[in-house]
Amino acid sequence: MDLKYDVSKVENCVKAIRVLSAEAVEKAKSGHPGMPLGCADVAFILWHYFLRFNPKDPKWAGRDIFVLSAGHASMLQYSLLHLYGFNVSIDDIKNFRQLGSKTPGHPEHGVTDGVETTTGPLGQGFANGVGFAMARKMMEARTGNTGMYDSKVYAIVSDGDIMEGISSEAASIAGNLGLDNLIYIYDKNDISIEGPTSITMSDDIVAKFKAMGWNVLDIDGFDHTQIMGALNTAKRHKGSPTLIVAHTVIGKGANKKQGKNSSHGEPLGDEELKCLRNNMGWCHEPFCIPKEVYEFTKEKINAMEAEYNEWNKKYGKLSKENKNSSDLPASLYDDLRKLASGKADATRSSSGKCMQVIAKYLTGFVGGSADLGPSNKTFISDSSSIKKDDFNGKNIHYGVREHAMGAISNGIALHGGFVPFASTFLIFSDYMRNSIRLSSLMEQQVVYVFTHDSIYVGEDGPTHQPIEQLSSLRLIPGLRVLRPSGELETIESWLMALERKEGPTALILTRQNLEQIATLDAKKVQEGIRKGAYIALKEEGKLSCVVAASGSEVPLAASVRKILGAESWMRIVSVPCMELFLSQDRTYRESLIPADAPCVSIEAGSTLLWKNICGSDSLNIGIDDFGVSAPGEVVAKHKGLDAESIAKRIKEYLN
Repeated sequence: MDLKYDVSKVENCVKAIRVLSAEAVEKAKSGHPGMPLGCADVAFILWHYFLRFNPKDPKWAGRDIFVLSAGHASMLQYSLLHLYGFNVSIDDIKNFRQLGSKTPGHPEHGVTDGVETTTGPLGQGFANGVGFAMARKMMEARTGNTGMYDSKVYAIVSDGDIMEGISSEAASIAGNLGLDNLIYIYDKNDISIEGPTSITMSDDIVAKFKAMGWNVLDIDGFDHTQIMGALNTAKRHKGSPTLIVAHTVIGKGANKKQGKNSSHGEPLGDEELKCLRNNMGWCHEPFCIPKEVYEFTKEKINAMEAEYNEWNKKYGKLSKENKNSSDLPASLYDDLRKLASGKADATRSSSGKCMQVIAKYLTGFVGGSADLGPSNKTFISDSSSIKKDDFNGKNIHYGVREHAMGAISNGIALHGGFVPFASTFLIFSDYMRNSIRLSSLMEQQVVYVFTHDSIYVGEDGPTHQPIEQLSSLRLIPGLRVLRPSGELETIESWLMALERKEGPTALILTRQNLEQIATLDAKKVQEGIRKGAYIALKEEGKLSCVVAASGSEVPLAASVRKILGAESWMRIVSVPCMELFLSQDRTYRESLIPADAPCVSIEAGSTLLWKNICGSDSLNIGIDDFGVSAPGEVVAKHKGLDAESIAKRIKEYLN
């Protein structure tokens, strides 16, 4: 791709991006014009002279990945998508930030062609890009096709991205792995919402990123020769990711708002917009792009079409073959279900056994833990770990970096060809909550493996004993939360997570061993868990009470029933997935928990959501304060979650 640099044409295109971005924000009376004005030169040169894409095939496997981590500058990306022939019209630009628009306030994956990931929460795109770059390296290692996956991952990041802790986590991982297919442009305008960044940040960013193993280049973000030179250098560089620090001015061209924080998150206003247009000599009607701009960008589109056709001749067939089949082999179901032994085991251990089997079937099953692999039981024993210059393995060592782990997993999932898993203790899911939320918002198949799921963690005390985390995860729309009660449910939970292509799954697993309910029928579990709940122990006579529970509290409920001698009148319902059960029709729900039957819930966590399952008059046994430091069984007794204490409370409730 050899495109000639024409200074007047390039400057005209840059002006078009600036004005179009500012006009859209002004029309919407909402948005962030400052960064598009300051970063237009860098962004245009990147797109026109370096980025590989095809607007007619936005998911082309040979494309470069572009991430706008600074998602508040979304109009910068929408302007570029429009100028380069993607499905973003002038009417879409005029409809910026409006209901049902292809141009939402922050870029959203699945809404706008050419948007690779949902960004806006700062640092997320930064870490997603690391996931994309890792996925490319892993795909290249698995296929051996160097030329097929030699494309780059580019991102534009802001001062805010650089400040976020997740970016430092992700940058450290990228540097350690030597991701030389990763090129980030840091739009360093030194302004944040509250004012100059000097009020909050005095880091030497160049030294900081060099210390994390990055190649760092420092340029004037308005000097086209420097921009071209830096991008060429970064593209040729081997052995480490590159950060191009581009010094720019926020609100460039707007007289009173140039260089001011007032241009960051609010429209320029009519007067300043007129000044901007006058300063640039832009005399076209609002939302009118001159023909010569489209003609110039068309040169790039044509050049890329030729490169696209050449790539497809060489690799098109292979790229289709490398897509994972959506169907799971029947033998995987058989081999996983053969793992059921009937012996007491922790669900984290049952999960670990499942993962070893899954890894043998799925080449794209990859992931790791936030330095807790031996505890989470997530290390794939028959595979190596990925490391610098060797991306064949299935194990990823994230270190103690939960937030980046979640966002990198999203990037790997978005890339395609992989089913990523990410693991830590349930209590530390709080560190990665925003990443989990975005998995769900983007409908990505990421499997979160959370172990040490309750006060039964014991001696580690209240800092490590989750209380509200389970309910908190259940409140994330679209996240399927499964808390299995034993090995049968754990096996099916993994199968459900693999079956679910359009959204994330969280598996909530115990540290302690659980006794298996000997009378459980495997077929009943397989069918019932897919409806979110089923009868684990049916009453032998007339029903007088239903006890609903999840996870470790299902065998606990069975012990309570035995203490009460209630086999004839008490029903135990296992509820491994509250959201799935609540989505069933009323007939099914009431076949398990009749509306007129007294209902008790037992779960070693927050009780609040159980009213939705058991009704407003139900007895909800759980924990609504913090735990204590002591052996797990002692903590349970102290909190009234031992079988004898629960039996006493149920007696009182029924009387």
